[in-house]
Amino acid sequence: MKKNLVGISCVFLMVFIVLMVISMPSVAFAYNGQPEVAIENVAAEKNSVLSVSAKSAYLVDFETGTVIFEKNANQKLPIASMSKIMTVLLTFEAIDSGKMKMEDMVTVSAEAAGMGGSQVFLDANSQHKLADILKAVVVASANDGAVALSEHLSGSEMAFVNLMNKRAAELGMKNTHFSNCTGLPAPENFSCAKDVSIMTRELVKHNDYFKFSRIWLEDYAHPDGRKTTITNTNKLVRFYKGCDGGKTGFTNEAKFCVSATAVRKDMRIVAVVIGEDNSKVRFADASKMLNYAFGNYQNKVLLANDTEIENSVEVLRGKSTRAKIVAERNICAFQKSGDEAKWELKYEFSQTITAPLSKGDVVGKIYVLKDNKVVDEVSAVLAEDIKKATFLDDIKRIVGEW
Repeated sequence: MKKNLVGISCVFLMVFIVLMVISMPSVAFAYNGQPEVAIENVAAEKNSVLSVSAKSAYLVDFETGTVIFEKNANQKLPIASMSKIMTVLLTFEAIDSGKMKMEDMVTVSAEAAGMGGSQVFLDANSQHKLADILKAVVVASANDGAVALSEHLSGSEMAFVNLMNKRAAELGMKNTHFSNCTGLPAPENFSCAKDVSIMTRELVKHNDYFKFSRIWLEDYAHPDGRKTTITNTNKLVRFYKGCDGGKTGFTNEAKFCVSATAVRKDMRIVAVVIGEDNSKVRFADASKMLNYAFGNYQNKVLLANDTEIENSVEVLRGKSTRAKIVAERNICAFQKSGDEAKWELKYEFSQTITAPLSKGDVVGKIYVLKDNKVVDEVSAVLAEDIKKATFLDDIKRIVGEW
């Protein structure tokens, strides 16, 4: 009888424990006893006060350039491999201008092959498609690839560095100076969080960039048949919802850095942190900043850059008598969630334009007003070429009008 009572008691105890477990809320615990939080959890940062441990940080809306958060944004600091953002940008711009092609064969010099740090182990005098080397730089931050690209475009790395500094000045990067194309430690090699965001925003305007930046893991095939596995140094591409690009950096002097961009719905955000103590904190702070932006702001497209704008611009001496005009870029209303501001667009066009004219030529301005105050200004441009009319075109027009 005593044994039976003990058995029954044990059964009741087990049932009680099971019921208690079932009734408890479902929480996943990490090794330290704290609940794990997904890095894409926007709600966690909604309406919170944003702070990061980085030496310098910058959070900005891509479309409008609206600054959401900044910390020592203009402080000159080493940025390590984030320098390659400019290297990649200049490469895409050279491709767009026709100076280079993705199919070009790039010969790797002994200097490029001998670069230390992150690399894909390119052999001296080997030849590779430009697209492959560009991919290695974007995904794996390959120093050997970066130098090979610089030499292919400019003849030498130093000539390429001159282009980097020239382009930085054109973009208004006032606190930046490059000494090499890799970001390896060198005198007078520095930038700041704001400037890094500027060149990141410029880079992501090139859609082909995302063909490489979204890659997580891939084998790099060398001409001799061997393969090098490349993994994206930007872990947020895999672990943060919406992240599709960016660039990491690390040296002992720069510490851990990242410029990350993510897009959700109609809003793209760029977050930059410089000088973090370790890689985990680097990605956590960047995620926190992105969470804050997506949790507290919204972006509404007021006018897409492929939408034709009604106008009465007169075209003189052109094959066409009308001008097809669009905005140079998307025009967006970027504001805090719940903001009831009144937005409107005002147009200012040239009364007449004279052919010949090219697609992209500026023919006016579009002013963006928030509560009757101008907050943005966008160029109005031609959406297509307008060729000059020939004598025969003029005769046909006269006959048609008659």
